[in-house]
Amino acid sequence: MSCEGLLVVHAVSTFAMVGLIWFVQVVHYPMLARHAGEGFGEVEREHCNRTGFVAAPLMLVEVMTAALLMIGGFNPPLFLLAVILLIGAWISTFLLQVPCHKALLSGWNEEVHRRLVATNWIRTIIWTLRSFIMAFILV
Repeated sequence: MSCEGLLVVHAVSTFAMVGLIWFVQVVHYPMLARHAGEGFGEVEREHCNRTGFVAAPLMLVEVMTAALLMIGGFNPPLFLLAVILLIGAWISTFLLQVPCHKALLSGWNEEVHRRLVATNWIRTIIWTLRSFIMAFILV
């Protein structure tokens, strides 16, 4: 695939992640609190499975196309900034959000849920910034 083609696939995966992360942040995570109580662990498990089914492929495409672009010599400063932000999103995911989700699998915990919603703003902002950068690069 050409550099241009990889860049488009990369940008599309970023744009898709922006839509997903805003939906999760503003709609889905707050709605999880409505299921507080007995059986919440199952709700959380279903959330993880269903959201992971959508998010994991997009995140993998995003990181793989970034790597291929860089290996291919595509390295304008704005793209490098976008890659640094992408690394930040992955770090946030695995150091902050994944532990919250693992804790919530055991059942409802208001403090953990609040931490999940609060820390997820990191990823929401990162992917939003990335989308602006990628749109600028494409134009």
